[in-house]
Amino acid sequence: MAHSPFLDARRPPVALIAGPTASGKSALAVALAKSIGQDVIVVNADASQVYADLAILSARPTAEEMQGVPHHLFGHVDAADACNAARWSDAARDLIGHAHAAGQLPILVGGTGLYLRTLLFGIAPVPDIDPAIREAVRALPVADAHAALALADPAAAARLAPADTTRVARALEVVRATGRTLAAWQEAREGGIADRIALAPMILLPPRDWLRARCDRRLEAMFDGGAIAEVEALLARDLDPDLPAMRAIGVPQIAALLRGDLSRDAALEQAQAATRQYAKRQYTWFRHQPPAGWPRHDESLSIDSIDQLAIKLRDTLLTR
Repeated sequence: MAHSPFLDARRPPVALIAGPTASGKSALAVALAKSIGQDVIVVNADASQVYADLAILSARPTAEEMQGVPHHLFGHVDAADACNAARWSDAARDLIGHAHAAGQLPILVGGTGLYLRTLLFGIAPVPDIDPAIREAVRALPVADAHAALALADPAAAARLAPADTTRVARALEVVRATGRTLAAWQEAREGGIADRIALAPMILLPPRDWLRARCDRRLEAMFDGGAIAEVEALLARDLDPDLPAMRAIGVPQIAALLRGDLSRDAALEQAQAATRQYAKRQYTWFRHQPPAGWPRHDESLSIDSIDQLAIKLRDTLLTR
């Protein structure tokens, strides 16, 4: 194996390319790998792209798009299984460790903020919640749950919107079951790798109009390129409809099309709308949640600008 310049770093480097769906992350990752030219792997950090049954609807890179660069944690989970942030981060942490031991540079690529946060900064070691407590909390009207939270964890109640059913219930069940607030548990996060690596991040936040148009065009291409048959095969497995793969964007809309409940045009329009809403949430998360020092690239991407950005990120890595 040729000597890698990254082996000389005080802490082993990891590149991170993150941002909303359709922002150009995969193309930039491959361009970065090609600009380095050796000992580089791409590691998926997208919650939908882990599923083997969703190659088209998750926009998993094709063999042609990978251009010979090794890609890992893509399509490695069966749709019958539920992948979560803890499971993914365990796999990614092991993979990154093996890559560094082999003198390889890992490039993390994805738009699932929870996955990335868990890998980099760890996960709160909250114990399993007593099912009886969880059931009692989740049976409460959200207004009552918020009032109870104001007594048990005033800081959380002040921070959370009174109508935020999911987060209010989570905060309340944790403090009732453990006697500690969720914030206290989160301060004790464990398992993160951020302090053991030299991270070179890049967040893609292109103009919203450009991103929306790309999302719409990509959904059209998916519908024309096999997404309907992909969902038909998935439905034939008769899986639990609550599994993450069954709730992935495009699956419910195409399922309704196959049942005869929606026309093709209506299913496409609904899938496009769901994708735009998802991209908007991702956009907001990546604009505000990552550390302020992480670079944000707010321009649309072309072939030339992808190459220029790849060189910039490569040079950042070489100075770590």
